Formats: sequence, structure tokens, C-alpha cells
Amino acid sequence: MTDEGGGPVLTRSGASGNSGTFRTVSVLYEGSDRKCALLHYHDQRGLVRMIEVLKHPGTCGSFVPSLQHPSMKFVTLLGGALISTSIIAQVSVTVTTDAGNTTQSFYSLQNGVQGTAPLAEWDLAFEINSFNSSILVNTAKGLAAFETPVAIGDWATLTAPDEASWTPVYNSITYWSAGALTTGNNLELPDGFNVGWGEYNINTHVIAGTKVYVIKLVDETYKKLRINSLASSTYSFTYSDLDGTNEQTGSLVKTAFAGKNFGYFSFATGTTLDREPVAAEWDLLFTKYTAFVPTAYPVAGVLQNKQVEALQVDGVDPSMADWNSAPFDSAISIIGSDWKTYDQPNAVWTYASNRTYFVSDRSGNIWKLIFTGYGGGATGDMTFTQELVSATGLDEALPNPALVLYPNPVQNGRTQLVLDRAMNNATLSIVDMAGKIVQQQQVSAMGGLSLVQVDLSNLNKGLYLARLDASNGSSTARVVID
Repeated sequence: MTDEGGGPVLTRSGASGNSGTFRTVSVLYEGSDRKCALLHYHDQRGLVRMIEVLKHPGTCGSFVPSLQHPSMKFVTLLGGALISTSIIAQVSVTVTTDAGNTTQSFYSLQNGVQGTAPLAEWDLAFEINSFNSSILVNTAKGLAAFETPVAIGDWATLTAPDEASWTPVYNSITYWSAGALTTGNNLELPDGFNVGWGEYNINTHVIAGTKVYVIKLVDETYKKLRINSLASSTYSFTYSDLDGTNEQTGSLVKTAFAGKNFGYFSFATGTTLDREPVAAEWDLLFTKYTAFVPTAYPVAGVLQNKQVEALQVDGVDPSMADWNSAPFDSAISIIGSDWKTYDQPNAVWTYASNRTYFVSDRSGNIWKLIFTGYGGGATGDMTFTQELVSATGLDEALPNPALVLYPNPVQNGRTQLVLDRAMNNATLSIVDMAGKIVQQQQVSAMGGLSLVQVDLSNLNKGLYLARLDASNGSSTARVVID
């Protein structure tokens, strides 16, 4: 199909491939001898992941990239990748851990706080998921955990404090399944059956305890503890005062906590606690926890749920940060606590500049988070902005516009904004690398394919950020002026 008048020659059309869905946006041209179509490539989550260049036979050349196997990245023509596309507008959120960080808040990026519980109400947490057997100790409330050299069969011989011969153990800040009492396990080995606190028997399918631990309580008294077994989805454990008095045997049944990450236990009440939401309902835990800075120290911050991944982007203006710039990480403390620092001389909290977090939630949606405030021990409030930049289950009817400028790099100070839908009174802003808006213009389009002229001739050469704010969302992209 040709247009001798020199206008766009392709209308919106679609073709599905194994890797996603392609949609023709427009035909861009420079004279009658060159016509090139820009394609939006949508991944299986429905979001623009790359933009392809389709060369029309007889115009730009004879090579047409396969729609089944995209191969030509947009950076060839545009000089910069798509940065991010906001699906849900940025909102400011405050989640509290209360004064003194005494509360744990379970937060869903889609649905807000899903539950809160007092931090100090539990002492041990037993992992529930399938075959997992991690046991956490609540060091955040002031407990200390020690592995002793005493064999479980010599339980009665441990009667007096001897911290010099005991080994401190801590919960991992990388994996939920590496609690304090799993320290020393060999599960990374192909034939490893040592879970830390005990040994798995492949014949009986029982984990039998092998170690004796000591838990130092907040009042600096001691409890000795042994995990007897994990059999038929039931943990059995025994604890007593260090001299052997007040001995109790408790149990925690995994099936009583179905769908949860952990079931909890309190020495004070001698009972189990069901205190966290179903794992599928939350993404982030706002809490006090023990980190290593570099030695063990209580901090307040944010930990990721299982099956939630995150990416920290530093040194880039948040408006230009790209969630495709590096792999996401499942380590639970990617956000952690170091987004804030206490300025001792001025007695104020400061926040990491040019730091952006991207979080892939339990559903696979990608959220952009920027932390902006912390109330300290006075309130425990943690404030951040969040916006959805990639969503699962979206199709080609995705309402927010992708930002496409052509040519890019910009030659002779002029470029064009390519629009493939109607919009009214949208704003195109050009932002310099210092974050200052250096140019703005209003943008409207009637629908279909539209080209809006953009004059950048009054700007110096260099790298800028273009941002398009419309009623149905915002998009950003880099633009280079040569």
C-alpha cells in the first residue's frame, strides 16, 4: 500500500508472534524514497518492551524482520530506549511501623496494608511452605540466639551461661528460608540433608533435631531450646530455663497456617500465633529487623515477600530510571533500610538521591518506588511514592501512550512526536539532566495516526528526558540533540 502524497501509508494493525504482539504505529519517512514503519512490541504482560523498525520492501530496503523473532532494537533510530510508562499515576503512600517501630505492617502494592501485628508478640517463627524447615528468631525485639556445642542427647548437662563458648546465629537478610536456626545447613549440596537444627532422614521423611540452642531474652534471662523433629507437617520442640526448670514441649502444625509463610510461637504465652496475612496477599513487610552494618544492629526498613523481586537503580534521575536496566533480585532486603541515613550533626533523616526501586509483585506487576520520608522512632512512618509501570494481563487496548520521537537523535533542532490515539491537552515536557523543565508544549490529537512537530532548536546539544503527561497516563523517553 502506497501514498503518493507522502503521508503515512500504514494504519494500525496487529500480528501475533511467539514473543508477544506487534502493533504498527505509523510510517515515518524522509522523502519519497524512504518509508519506515515503527512497531510497538508488547510482551506477554502487554507492555512495550522494545520498539522495532520494519523496513518496507522497495522503500527502506528489502529486509523485513520476522514478527516471530524481533531483532532490531529501537535505539538504532531513536538513540535511547523507552524509559518507563506509567499505567497508574504516581501516588504518595505512608506505611507505619508505629512509634519505636513496634508494629510489623504487611503491604500489598495493589491493595495497601493487608495486616499489622505487634513485633514483640512472637519469639520463634516456623516456616510453613511445603518441605521448608526454616526457623526464625525474633532478634528485632531484642532476643539473641546462640548455637551451643552441646549435643541434643546431652540436653540436661547445659545448666549455666557460657556465651564465650556459644556461637551467635542470625536470620538471613537474603532469604526467608535461612533463619537463625538453619545456620550451618548443607542444603546447597546435591546430597545435603542437614537443615541446620536437624538432619533429614530419606527413609522416614522425618527431620530429627541434633542441636541445642540458647535464646537470651530481653530481660537477659536464658531459655535453652531444642527442635525435636519435623514429622508429618508438625514441628515439635522443647524449651526450659537454663537450669532445666519450667521445661515445656510445644508443637506447631503446618496445616493450621495454610497459605502463610510462617507460623509463630511465644515463650511468654506458650502458644502459637497466626499473625500474618496469606502470602499471596502481600508484597512488602515494613518492620524492624537485624541487619549487619557491619555488625548485627537493629534497623527499620522494608523486606520483600517470597516470590517478590526488586531492583535498585542508583545514579540516575528517578524520572529516567529504567526497570529493564538490570536483572531483578529475589534477595529480601533489596529495599532494606539504607534508603535513609541519619544526619547526626543536624539531627535529621536524609534520603538517597537519584535512587529508584522497581518491585515485581506477587502477580508480576512492576511498580516504581521512591522513598521520600521517615518519621524515625517517633512515629515509625515510612513514606514513598509508587506507580505501576508494567502490568500483567493487559492487551493492545492499554490506554496510556508510549512516547515516540522521530528523528532521535534530533538533527537541526526539529523532531516529531508520533501519536497513535486521541488525546486532548496533554503536556510534552523536555527536562535537562539536572531535572529542570526547559521546554513545554501542549499536545492534542484527533485519533488515528498523528505527527506533532516539536521544535528544540533553542536547546543546547546533549541528553534530555521527554515526558508526555496525558489524562490516561504518563510516559518518558530519552532524547538526544545533536
